[in-house]
Amino acid sequence: MIECFGQCPTPMGQLLLEHFHGAATRVAPTDTAFPARADGYNFLVLSEWMQPTANDQCIAWAKKTYSDMEGFFASWRYVNYLGDDETGEPVAAAYGPNYRRLQEIKTKYDSTNFFHMNHNIRPLA
Repeated sequence: MIECFGQCPTPMGQLLLEHFHGAATRVAPTDTAFPARADGYNFLVLSEWMQPTANDQCIAWAKKTYSDMEGFFASWRYVNYLGDDETGEPVAAAYGPNYRRLQEIKTKYDSTNFFHMNHNIRPLA
């Protein structure tokens, strides 16, 4: 992680660790929509810059850092931190065992998927 940060091309770049502990870990994974209830850490790569000429370099650093650190990640994801270029089914993975139940609720209250922005839970077909 330190080596990755040492390669950051922008003074506004950050690598953050958020500690999940305490009250958040005393809730069962299926009691709410958010299933990540184990004691642990969430890792964020933040690449921010002001000059448009730095776009390629800063984006490349963020993607490489994420890739280099991916081997240390747990299986769960925090839905608010999913990127727009995620592959696979990241929303389903983020909600884990709760995704099917959330799809059922979405189907009941928004079967036309009117509220489809952000990281969408698709209604059941």
